[in-house]
Amino acid sequence: MQLHRNAKLGLAGRFALVGVIEGGVSIREAARRHGVSPATACTWWHRWRDASSAERASLACLLDRSSRPRCCPRMLSPGDQERICEARRKTGWGPRQLAARLGHPHATVSKTLGRHGCSRRERAAREPANRYEWPCPGDLLHMDTASYARFDRPGHAVTGDRRTTGAEKRAAVGYDYAHAVVDDHSRLAYAELLPDQRADTVVAFTRRALHFFEQHGIQAKRLMTDNAWCYTHSRAFCSLLADHAIKQLTTQPYRPRTNGKVERFHQTMAREWAYGVRYRDSAARQRALPHWLEHYNRARPHSSLGDRPPISRVQNLCRQDS
Repeated sequence: MQLHRNAKLGLAGRFALVGVIEGGVSIREAARRHGVSPATACTWWHRWRDASSAERASLACLLDRSSRPRCCPRMLSPGDQERICEARRKTGWGPRQLAARLGHPHATVSKTLGRHGCSRRERAAREPANRYEWPCPGDLLHMDTASYARFDRPGHAVTGDRRTTGAEKRAAVGYDYAHAVVDDHSRLAYAELLPDQRADTVVAFTRRALHFFEQHGIQAKRLMTDNAWCYTHSRAFCSLLADHAIKQLTTQPYRPRTNGKVERFHQTMAREWAYGVRYRDSAARQRALPHWLEHYNRARPHSSLGDRPPISRVQNLCRQDS
């Protein structure tokens, strides 16, 4: 039900008003009792009196009517409006370009496009979600990185102070890179904050990550990464995977959704660990990562796991249920 935002009476108040008048009270007295003007009370009484029995039963006669005039002599003809919309669909131009081309005022073209729903281009249809889950822990691991700027003191989002000194502007504090590996089935995650994304750094991190999953009884069979150089052109990285009999899978270029589970993990980590807590400096943020990761794996409820933590799917591995 749509009511005018400045209306003094709602639907129940209007029904009570006409009921009082129908009971024999004068329009002026009924208006005084309900705190409206006699003209307003007269309007609702006449609409009630002239309405049909069906409109009275549904109270449709007491709803607000459109304030749009019955006729608009200065409105463009349907043919002119269709030409404006057709030009919009063909060219994709905005109201100003269409106004210069078609010879109509800018405001007229803008209102015409809004009236016919052509003000904005239709969004391309989104592809359906391709949800999948491997049956056992270790069947597939997802791997990716994210960067976080280092800082020596809290920024303006915390302090409200946007002033910086020349020395602070010249100081190149750099970035920390969060390397993460997430198990597809259990969502068990391992992450470290490292100074770069070089091949030797990635290889050392991957070796520690595989050891972490082995400590939890998970033997990796496949590892999915994007097409970064350190993943696809590093001989040391390929040798490490071959030594552990792990098959490497790569995502389709420019489609991060293929590696969606680790991408979603990075979103959660940024929201809850990196930006959800105020830190004195980036070193304090780095010290907090292992504690947050422990909470994520062992206590934080995961919606895709029935509000259980990832460790709940690791304690009883496939074909090892107690």
